[in-house]
Amino acid sequence: MTTKLFGEPVQRREDRRLITGQGRYLDDLGQGALAAAFVRSPHAHARIRDIDVSAALDVDGLVAIYTWEDLPERVRDPLPLLIPHPALTHGRTAYPLARDVVRHVGEPVVMVVARDRYLAEDAAGLIEVGYEFLKPVVGIEEAANGVHLVHEDVPGNVGAHLVQEVPSAQGLGAREAIDAAPHVLSFRLDFERSASMPLEGRGVYARWDADDASLRVYSSTQTSTSVRMAIAAKLALPLPSVEVIAPDVGGGFGVKIVHPWPEEVLVPWAAMLLGREVKWTEDRREHFISSAHERGQVQHVRVGFDGEGRVLGLDVTILHDHGAYTPYGIIVPIITATQLLGPYRIGAYRVEFSSIYTNTVQVTPYRGAGRPQGVFCMERTMDRIAAHLGLDRTAVRAANFIQPGEFPYDQGLIFQDGRPLIYDSGDYPESLRMLKELIGWDGFPAMKAEAAERGRRLGIGIGCYVEGTGVGPYEGGHVQVTSDGRVHVSTGLTSQGQGHETVFAQIAATELGVPLEKVSVVTGDTRRFGYAVGTFASRAAVMSGNAIALACRKVRDKALRIAAEALEADPRDLEIEDGVVRVAGHPGASIPLATVAVLSNPLRYAFDEEAQRATQFSGAASMDRPPVQEGEEPGLEGRDYYSPIRSTFASGMHAAIVETDPDTAEIHILRYAVVHDCGRLINPMIVEGQIHGGVAQGVGGALYERMVYDAHGQLLNASFMDFLMPYATEVPFIETAHLETPSPLNPLGIKGAGEAGVIPVSAVIASAIEDAEGITIERMPISPSELHELRSRTASP
Repeated sequence: MTTKLFGEPVQRREDRRLITGQGRYLDDLGQGALAAAFVRSPHAHARIRDIDVSAALDVDGLVAIYTWEDLPERVRDPLPLLIPHPALTHGRTAYPLARDVVRHVGEPVVMVVARDRYLAEDAAGLIEVGYEFLKPVVGIEEAANGVHLVHEDVPGNVGAHLVQEVPSAQGLGAREAIDAAPHVLSFRLDFERSASMPLEGRGVYARWDADDASLRVYSSTQTSTSVRMAIAAKLALPLPSVEVIAPDVGGGFGVKIVHPWPEEVLVPWAAMLLGREVKWTEDRREHFISSAHERGQVQHVRVGFDGEGRVLGLDVTILHDHGAYTPYGIIVPIITATQLLGPYRIGAYRVEFSSIYTNTVQVTPYRGAGRPQGVFCMERTMDRIAAHLGLDRTAVRAANFIQPGEFPYDQGLIFQDGRPLIYDSGDYPESLRMLKELIGWDGFPAMKAEAAERGRRLGIGIGCYVEGTGVGPYEGGHVQVTSDGRVHVSTGLTSQGQGHETVFAQIAATELGVPLEKVSVVTGDTRRFGYAVGTFASRAAVMSGNAIALACRKVRDKALRIAAEALEADPRDLEIEDGVVRVAGHPGASIPLATVAVLSNPLRYAFDEEAQRATQFSGAASMDRPPVQEGEEPGLEGRDYYSPIRSTFASGMHAAIVETDPDTAEIHILRYAVVHDCGRLINPMIVEGQIHGGVAQGVGGALYERMVYDAHGQLLNASFMDFLMPYATEVPFIETAHLETPSPLNPLGIKGAGEAGVIPVSAVIASAIEDAEGITIERMPISPSELHELRSRTASP
């Protein structure tokens, strides 16, 4: 395999189309379709007593109104629990339309279909729903006391409870190891709820063809093939009769991996029932109150360590807020519990979590998916140890690092994929060395002292993480070379801005030895590739990238066999360069790959003049065999799947220098540095973009973004007027360096990169603020007013 394109900073091929307004997003489709709107609960917890639609019936352009009772049995059933787990003993999912009880503000109660969205909203506004108010359960600790219940049949509001423990090398449990340690610390940490806010909200557009009983659905989704299977099951349709296409998707960050959303069932069902195209697109308030949130946790930490800062025992108890329902199981707290360990060798570890129901929006993975909370816990612990012992924070981390010679390293836990938590590769001491050099760690004390003389408060922070990526079970790739020499690549997972068209084209061009401009890539279209899992968990490059590479290798082998016969050469002596198959060392003995594609399809001869000329290459030997030999197929194409034995583990370290204003308590990030290891780099420029975007999102999570609920379960900041986000002025210039430790688990040696930027940012900023202020930071995000309050509290006698 040549490597002329793999690893090069190729500019993103999709950008010109997207930035010049030629993208095709969900709401660009179905301009003549009927529009759906939803009556959503204004209450966090209430019993539905009656629904009066009479006032809406006179709205001009009204087509239909549906409540739960109007839905057929398969459609009205609760939505699927996507990832069951033995510890999830009380998993609960919502009905497509609320049946008897609403459990969060924004839960859909009635669906309205009208000539356009304006009329649908008008009709929805005239529908009166009678509610009997029930006591809302808001906040993790209120829910955990179990006095009031979100679901009457879930004792104590505990959906799941899980304990994992790994003893020390001496056989001590974590609590025993802590009790025996020379130094012991105990503290509490809080991580507040936030949410992904893609520029494009969710949306569904469906059209039913009664003539052939087929359904085509467009959805702004991260999992088109899974949506297809869910729709087929819910609507009792044969899978081949359903097509699901993800058009251009304006961001996802995890919120669009849930499948199916209520609207993804109801809109296609209405299209079938009405015999008309139907569309729904989410407005921003709907996204705030009826999609999904993440992050909210309370963590209780107890740690024992020696005089050099080595952790001898760690015991963490987590209360996780999973909102009103658990459609995605307990993936988030499992990831927190396991990824918390980071790049460290911990003497003994015990983690216990309870996943709790509250009358708030359901929780599903959001970029980072439980890792920011885990890293916050571990890195705050490392800083606490360093402060207690008076040691440099980097020295404490170095004392606990897994060493390069210890890979593969088994942490003794079970990861989110149900497989052992085994780190495959990495070099954490080298990453730390690179980061300290990049940020100027050793020279910072002098900088801080000099700034202090001028009345400025500077602080430096650090955060380390390990990220499980490339989670299974599989992805596939299909590659076809056509008679014009073009290479057509398709894979089932979807794209939401990651640069898949570029990266997958680079892989195919490298594997097949063709110019990049000859390769086209299609993702997220079940017409082109029907079986896939989806885009999440930093898995796209690892999973589909390797599947495409394997499919390309099948195509390459076939091309060399066909070309070898035409050139009367040994296939082992052939190479492919710039779309031409040639005998190595003899450039005159060659045949274009386009011609090989022609020779692979016997039917082309009758219709194609080029094909008739191409037979000149095939020699007399072609007359001595059948047109399609046994074990072969017509065409120059291949399909393959990649299914890993377990996840591969990327890693990284971030550092930041911040300044806190002595008067206003404003927090300014002066410098931000990242060292990242995602194995072999396919496209360094795209990895840089992923890191920059992730850090920006992490800055939002550290300093600005939070979901604020009142005691009645009302979301108080459900708009961009009140939900703060960082502007470009708040995101610092990001300095990066890359370490490549190839993964031994996949053919390309790659690891994921999509979530890396966001994972440690809150921990890093907390560490830096703490260094600047000399105040312990125990919760994130932190605002200037909260920092001011901490100052006042610390200064009080």
